Amino acid sequence: MLIHVVQNGETMNSIADKYGVSADRLMIENGRMDSDRLVVGETIVILYPDITYTIQEGDTLDGIADRFEITVYQLLRNNPYLSDREFIYPGETIVISYEGNKIRAIATNGYAYPFIAMDVLRKTLPFLTYLTILGYKVTAKGEINDIEDTEIIRITSEYGTEPVMMLEALSQNMEEEINVIHLLLSSVELQNKLIDNILSILKTKGYGGVNISTPYLIPMDRSLYLDFFTKFADRLSKEGYKVYVSFSMRIFQLLNGTIFTGLEYTKLAQEADRITLITYVFGYSEGIPQGTLSMDTFSRFLEYTTRLITPEKTDIGITVMGYVWSLPYIPGTSKGMAISYNAAIDIAGNNNVEIQFDEITNSAYFQYIVDNEYVVRFWDARSIDNFAKLVPEFGLYGISIWNIMNWFPQMWLVINSQYDIDKVM
Repeated sequence: MLIHVVQNGETMNSIADKYGVSADRLMIENGRMDSDRLVVGETIVILYPDITYTIQEGDTLDGIADRFEITVYQLLRNNPYLSDREFIYPGETIVISYEGNKIRAIATNGYAYPFIAMDVLRKTLPFLTYLTILGYKVTAKGEINDIEDTEIIRITSEYGTEPVMMLEALSQNMEEEINVIHLLLSSVELQNKLIDNILSILKTKGYGGVNISTPYLIPMDRSLYLDFFTKFADRLSKEGYKVYVSFSMRIFQLLNGTIFTGLEYTKLAQEADRITLITYVFGYSEGIPQGTLSMDTFSRFLEYTTRLITPEKTDIGITVMGYVWSLPYIPGTSKGMAISYNAAIDIAGNNNVEIQFDEITNSAYFQYIVDNEYVVRFWDARSIDNFAKLVPEFGLYGISIWNIMNWFPQMWLVINSQYDIDKVM
């Protein structure tokens, strides 16, 4: 795999000629269908096919996969546009495998809401080990709202990906969340009711497990939460379900030594089947802008946490949302507008500005002026590549992607070219 950075005057055809690859294939793989409208500074991922196959009359994907002793999922990863198709056509050439050895196998998890576009879902599922479905909220009475997730669960299972139920507290703000959690932890009866309700949903809907986002806890609730989680994990395990836990931590804590104090994350991790480590290293809609913390800081964070949490069942979170910030940036007041990778490229192209890359923070960025001055920071193929390499470096289980609501072909090109993706179903 190579990552090419577009230079002034280049087109997809000239880039294809430079590397000796098909321009049509390059456009399809990178999701850039206008060969002339490239932005200076954007990335193009270059892959070299190792084995290709020309489809014959009567061929099926199952038959082709069997012939080459690979899975249909591998075929779809190498040719994701086929996920949009009901049929394959004689004379069409598809990629069986690409050149280069894979580093190792990893697990991948994506977060999505049930209203995700079905074409995006079908193209993404071959790349996922798990799909964590958002929308379930627990009340202070141990009740859980229902959501329309029948179709997304059916399609997810159809692609050999395990659907996971995401459960969060029903609240409008942190104060309300604290109150909901406190009331639940104060009553064994409510806890048992909550667990019964979770098990009912898992059995009825066909989920393989549940992911709980670790809430903010007041000091008096921390030991109670650990007791509850231990009981919760034990009951679900006995019923054959997996328990996942997401640790949401602000990386700033690393700098003043307060990580893992108070709540015993290590013991929680021991009870869980899998841990997702979500940090705010790459920003969020309020507070410090995206991409202003260094990768070195994040590496030190992982070095520290993997001494306390089992790395073999831990994955790290990638945020694929970029942000547009209005300048001047005012701490505590400014809010970023979340955008997709494609939207960031379009903004740069429409405003005729060059995309830069910050090696320290591992983020692409540019500034433009319309009615005001704006800065855009986002992740491109270089960012994904650098981040993905942390998985083998720290012996981690895999990667979680927040979120998969938009199709991001370059991300999957980078991951698929270097890693085998496990399927659990």
